[in-house]
Order: sequence, then structure tokens, then C-alpha cells
Amino acid sequence: MRHARIIFDGRELDIDIDANDRITTSEGEVLDVALDSDQITWLPPVKEPGTIFALGINYADHATELAFEPPKEPLIFIKHANTLTGHKQVSYRPDGIEYQHYECELVAVIGKSGKNIKREDALDYVAGYTVCNDFAIRDYLENYYRPNLRVKSRDSLLPMGPWIVDTADIPNANALKLTTTVNGKLTQDGSTKDMIFDVPFVIEYLSKVMTLNPGDMICTGTPHGIVDCQPGDTIVCTIEDICSLETRMVSEQEYYGDKY
Repeated sequence: MRHARIIFDGRELDIDIDANDRITTSEGEVLDVALDSDQITWLPPVKEPGTIFALGINYADHATELAFEPPKEPLIFIKHANTLTGHKQVSYRPDGIEYQHYECELVAVIGKSGKNIKREDALDYVAGYTVCNDFAIRDYLENYYRPNLRVKSRDSLLPMGPWIVDTADIPNANALKLTTTVNGKLTQDGSTKDMIFDVPFVIEYLSKVMTLNPGDMICTGTPHGIVDCQPGDTIVCTIEDICSLETRMVSEQEYYGDKY
């Protein structure tokens, strides 16, 4: 089963989507609308976002691409809910920068609280998986170990969704094809099997430090294959058996309008 949040017919709804793409609200109403309908506005799929953990350099080929040594332990930083936006929404390119790239990532969504979770029990704490695009602005990157506010904390630069797929429906999250296209051109082609630290390892690692809670999210990093993104570009991040996440880039002025 897939779970999402949408705006439809002026209502904000929590929905379930079955294998036949039948949409049912949390109230049991069946919606007579197609998933690709323009009548649907997709919201970030986690209703009450908790802590957003993001892994840096978690694919060896991406470390090589950036001329870094693969890490010996997870490099984790924290993001906040202001960065979230939904499928088929816009993200912006800040004024005056030289390089902003996408990062297609598998996201594990925590479903129950836990502390000192063992690796072998870790997936019992995962409600499901989704996809995010963790945009990065390279101009301000002092190092990949502590990305600063200007690199990873801007509004709209963590598109996520469109839905969460139940953990039970993904037998092996460590063997999923991952691709990104920019304006229809394939620019990234990898697999989650190449993660340095997989989801169970990271859950065990994090839960030694702090309690994990429902709504927490673990963004697991991106493989090799990043390119600069410009206003007008359409980026589609896809992880097989989970979903495709589409984002259109706009300028900072277009994004903020009269707040610019």
C-alpha cells in the first residue's frame, strides 16, 4: 500500500493508494480521480515531520566524484521542515550562485519510537520508504562533513514524495535502481546496493545517540552523477518500486514573488 497527502477539491486529505491506483481517503471515501490528474496537489507525504537526518557521501562513487575519501562512519546532518515540498511542486535556484545540483535519495520513514535498536530489528521501526531530492548549493560548501545553512537549509530544496510505500512491500531496499533525469535526459543511474551504510546500520547508529520517533526521516545519500540545475529545468528522481518525484526549478524572484 502507498500513503500520501494531497489537496483535492479544496480539501487537504490523507490517502491510501492500492495496487490498482484506487485512491481512498482516511475517512473511507473513494476518490474518482487519476493519480496524474492536475486536480491533485501533492503535499510532502509525512504529515508531522520529525527530525530529518541526511547522510553525506554515502555512496563510494559519489565520494570519488567529489574527490573525497569514503567515510569510516556515517556523516549525518540535520534538516528542517521548511525545506520540504511535494511532488510536481517548484524549488528555486538562489540568485548569484554558480552550481546547484540535485541529489536523488531513498528515504526511510520511521514509524515507531525506539532507542538502542539492534541492526537485525531496525526495519521493524521503518513505516515505509519514499524518495527525496536533497538539493545542494555547492558555492557555499565549506566541507562535506558540516554543510552550512546556505547549502542545505533553504525553503523548498527538499522535495519529497509523492507517497510512502509500506516497508512490507519493499523486500530489499538495498537493491533498488535509482535514476535522475533533467529535461528528459538521463543524468544519474545508480543503485541503492552501493550505499556505504544501509538503512539498518544507520538506524542502529542513530538510536545509540538519540531516540527515534514516528515521522523522523533518514535521507540516505546519492550516488555518482550530479549536474547543475537552472530555472526552467524539470528534474525527475526515480527509485524503482517506490515512486518518481518531479520538481520544476524556478528563480528566487519567481519563487518568493512579492516577498523577494
